[in-house]
Amino acid sequence: MFYHLHLRSRLLQTLIVALIGLTFYAYYRTTVYDVRQFSLPRNTNHSVYQEGLPHVHTNLSADLRPTGTARNSSLDNVALSQFTAHNVNNLSTLITTLSTSSSSSSAASMSISSKQSNEKQPAVLPVRITVSNATRSSPIVVRSDSARAIYEAGHTVPIPERCPNLGKDMDLVVIVMSAPTHLDARTAIRQTWGHFGQRSDMSVLFMLGTTSDRKIETILRKEQYMYNDMIRGRFLDSYSNLTLKTISTLEWVDSYCSKVKYLLKTDDDMFINVPRLLAFVNKHAKDRNVIFGRLARKWKPIRNRKSKYYVSQAQFQQSVFPDFTTGPAYLLSSDTLRRLYDAALDHTYLKLEDVFMTGIVAHKLGIRRSHANEFLNKRIQYTACNIQRGISIHMVKYSEQFDLWKKLLDGKSKCK
Repeated sequence: MFYHLHLRSRLLQTLIVALIGLTFYAYYRTTVYDVRQFSLPRNTNHSVYQEGLPHVHTNLSADLRPTGTARNSSLDNVALSQFTAHNVNNLSTLITTLSTSSSSSSAASMSISSKQSNEKQPAVLPVRITVSNATRSSPIVVRSDSARAIYEAGHTVPIPERCPNLGKDMDLVVIVMSAPTHLDARTAIRQTWGHFGQRSDMSVLFMLGTTSDRKIETILRKEQYMYNDMIRGRFLDSYSNLTLKTISTLEWVDSYCSKVKYLLKTDDDMFINVPRLLAFVNKHAKDRNVIFGRLARKWKPIRNRKSKYYVSQAQFQQSVFPDFTTGPAYLLSSDTLRRLYDAALDHTYLKLEDVFMTGIVAHKLGIRRSHANEFLNKRIQYTACNIQRGISIHMVKYSEQFDLWKKLLDGKSKCK
């Protein structure tokens, strides 16, 4: 009897141990093995996270468009659309990790943890990067405060035919900054000093941006058909975007007129003494790495937020601007254009285009700014001698262009 009870007890113990074993096995299958299978990544196309980074390349000349107007908004192998709203803040982390780990192939395999996604990341706009598997070149990071972050490269109306053979046989191209609504000012220039643009050794063109006014766009299309002398950049035409207009001008000359000797950047409220300007260009034909104009020295940034010319500490920290040539008219040797264009895109954006381009950026590049007395860049008395002696006169109304044109060419006044 006791033997049977003992045997039954041992069978019971064995059964209990077996049940416990089965329980542990079921737990292992459920929580460790099966769950791990479901936790494996389903999309293996995100090669940027895998070891052995593929070659990813985009054309950086087609600049960044944070508003989604990029001509090519995806990387070759990694689309920006793959970065969901949950992962937007991780983009800056990805770029930083790529740049610091480019020398190590093992570090190319990375993951972004939930802890990282919850941390505050620096504000970085969606950017295009160049990563080469063969060279391990560091990616280009675009700061959100740079001109590149808001500038859209290219021109909707480029008119390259206005600079034949890239300007090889031309001494000068004059590009006039003009607003879309300033038809009268452009017409007055065409009928006066802009008439010199018919010469084979120079061109006179206008630079305009875009406008949302359909009626004005209709007028501009007719004007373009009539004269074919307006370049249209990919920026909204406004005072705050004057620097973008100048950058677009530099890009156009570098793209379509790079062999010209000089570029005169000027405004549509200017009278330009073209014969004297051409004589000045011929005199300085061999000069390089220079910007001629009316030099402004020791100007201080205005810190009053209510001012039209307000400059914040974040935009420019120093108490005095580098010397710059004032914006109504300045003359650039063609060898400076590409360097100014490239450097301007990667610098902190400033809407004061003359301070920014001929001061801050030119100073950084070591480009000489030279004062020339002929660049008046201000309103003067309209005497025949004053007009004949100067190159550029500012604040000229379109109705006054004809009077100045007559006094320049009538031949009655002899000025020493």
